[in-house]
Amino acid sequence: MQSRFDETIDRRHTGSMKWEVAEGELPMWVADMDFQTAPEVTEAICKRAAQGVFGYTLITEEWYQAYQSWWQSRHGFDIKKEWLIFSTGVVPAISSVVRKLTTVAEKVVVLTPVYNIFFNSIVNNGRNVLESRLVYDHGSYTIDFEDLEAKLADPQTTMMILCNPHNPIGILWDKETLAKIGALCKKHHVLVLSDEIHCDLTEPGKGYIPFAAVSETCRDISITCIAPTKAFNLAGIQTAAVVVPSEALRHRVNRGLNTDEVAEPNVFAAIAPIAAFNQGGPWLDALRAYLWENRRLAEAYIDREIPGVKAVKGKATYLLWLDCQELTKDSQTLCQFIRRDSGLYLSEGAEYRNGDGFLRMNLACPREQVMEGLKRLKRSVAGYRSKILKGEHF
Repeated sequence: MQSRFDETIDRRHTGSMKWEVAEGELPMWVADMDFQTAPEVTEAICKRAAQGVFGYTLITEEWYQAYQSWWQSRHGFDIKKEWLIFSTGVVPAISSVVRKLTTVAEKVVVLTPVYNIFFNSIVNNGRNVLESRLVYDHGSYTIDFEDLEAKLADPQTTMMILCNPHNPIGILWDKETLAKIGALCKKHHVLVLSDEIHCDLTEPGKGYIPFAAVSETCRDISITCIAPTKAFNLAGIQTAAVVVPSEALRHRVNRGLNTDEVAEPNVFAAIAPIAAFNQGGPWLDALRAYLWENRRLAEAYIDREIPGVKAVKGKATYLLWLDCQELTKDSQTLCQFIRRDSGLYLSEGAEYRNGDGFLRMNLACPREQVMEGLKRLKRSVAGYRSKILKGEHF
């Protein structure tokens, strides 16, 4: 049966970062969906646009209630109104928090491979990235807690940035793991900045656990970034929220966001979350079902048709992490070859650190496009393998 998500939306020549590619290329890299957002969100934006006056905008009571209701009903987390602060985006919030709550030359721990922009937020602010590398074994990842504690115990470490759920590998961290992270961070006086932007994009029937909801310890040391932008494809609207239960921390975060001028909404940033959270639930449930059919299709196709590549099975996000280590550890060269050879544009694993030999593929697009991408991947991997056997250079 035809799904609303099967419709192809032509995004070329619209200023789309994702689709600013050569004719014939197929972009499946940046975490941006090729679906129209929930109709209720579009309707709310159009209704507001029809007024024709776009002055300075306040955050309304409805905005707070929408976030509170969604996290309570969807994730079982009771967020107090005063914990919520508006931000123009998760990345601006992360950069601002790093800048305000750590000092130049201090260290920020991350579990790698992880979202590459974390590194920018750390390094661009004069802080140092301290990697605790996730352990990959037989298609799954685990935390090396001995290594993590050693990194947290470093006197120069003052913050950990957690990705929950984890991008790019799609892990849904369980309560025990999150509690252990929280306990270690508390022990070593390390704040936890949790990016939870992918939290609504989980496998149907699977839920995520907010870090701050795990325990009093986790709540008191946490700053959490949330948004409707990934789940409802609203990245260009520039809207997010920061949840800070601790009053002392909240004051500092609030000052940081306001100092950096990322705490005031544009007209649509103020209303889009209200429509998404209050009315978009059924649309999101249908989206999640569609995305997981895409994932199952891709995993089965890769297993059957593309020797040398393995799909790492994830429980969250629409991003497929591809283990290509049987072919090469040089993901940059492989990624570039695939793009030249078939026009398929993926993300190279090395960008995420501890990801050499891996690629990231975005499956949030119509199924026909997913199949086209998989066919291109099959062709290019075969071509790459052929060149290796012939001893040719890339």
